[in-house]
Amino acid sequence: MTAPAEPTTRDRRRWAQYLVDERAEAQVYRELAARRDGEERAILTALADAEGRHEAHWLRLLGGEPAQLPRPDVGTRLLGWMARRFGSIFVLALAQNAEGRSPYESEPFATSAMAADEKVHHEVVRGLAARGRRRLSGTFRAAVFGANDGLVSNLALVLGIGATGVAPQVVLFTGIAGLLAGALSMGAGEFVSVRSQRELLQATEPSDYADAALPNLDLDANELALVYRTRGLSPAEALERARRVVSAAQDGTTPRGGPLDVPSEHDVVGGAWNAALSSFLFFASGAVVPVLPWMFGLSGLPAVLTALVLVGIALLATGAMVGLLSGGPPLRRALRQLLIGYGAAAVTYVLGWLFGVSVG
Repeated sequence: MTAPAEPTTRDRRRWAQYLVDERAEAQVYRELAARRDGEERAILTALADAEGRHEAHWLRLLGGEPAQLPRPDVGTRLLGWMARRFGSIFVLALAQNAEGRSPYESEPFATSAMAADEKVHHEVVRGLAARGRRRLSGTFRAAVFGANDGLVSNLALVLGIGATGVAPQVVLFTGIAGLLAGALSMGAGEFVSVRSQRELLQATEPSDYADAALPNLDLDANELALVYRTRGLSPAEALERARRVVSAAQDGTTPRGGPLDVPSEHDVVGGAWNAALSSFLFFASGAVVPVLPWMFGLSGLPAVLTALVLVGIALLATGAMVGLLSGGPPLRRALRQLLIGYGAAAVTYVLGWLFGVSVG
């Protein structure tokens, strides 16, 4: 990158902003590292050290520590606040997005190595966040999507019923019935889904069904090699392992016919009871929001508008969380969630209104 010969006052202000942002980002990584151990701590510490190299670059250009420095940008300050209090997957997801927005590629005073560093940092943080996403993918997924389903389905239900012109008590009882029916259905469905997936995975894992027969096999003519070929070994590797296993079994020593070491996917799927309970509770917590105005005595248009506002805020929050969990832009996901929820509510409201007019 070719830098201008004479930096302007505006350039120096920009350098100072880069300086404080790099310091704040390094501190975020140190805060996260303090809450972890082993390899993750080492990785986060190395990221903080890399941000320190970038900080030194801007200090050199500025000719030393400036007398006055700006504050870090809002996003970096939010990351620091969250890292000190939570140290969660959401902090890493936000850091991933921040690294992806680095301005160094178009900054004439940044080196090409710095721009490349930021791209690599994005992938490193993405990898760390992916570990957390895998750990959260079972129960947390059920919780977030359960809450969103409760919000959208019960909002659509109460608005559709309310548009027919029935009494407020009918809308309230319908909303409560929808809450209970939906929460029970979600919980039962999640339990069956997760339990079935775990059983399917268990059925695909290697077993010791034929271990007792191993000592009776012919060392030179047996089909044990075919078993190992079905588990992913090449023909030569499978044959060599089969001979070794049969020979050991005939001698009465180990190894026996034990299955290949394969990573269990059960932890990724999550527990059936945890997923069901989370789905039930979070669907109920979402479904109760549209009913709140009628619970507190509102009716008619004020109740509808209040329900729309409350559900809109909740949809934005769940959409942003989904965006963070998936590594996508939180605002875009939040707005998408809002449009989908309001769209479903609008359709059912119009249908309910048309039904009420036709009956009337």
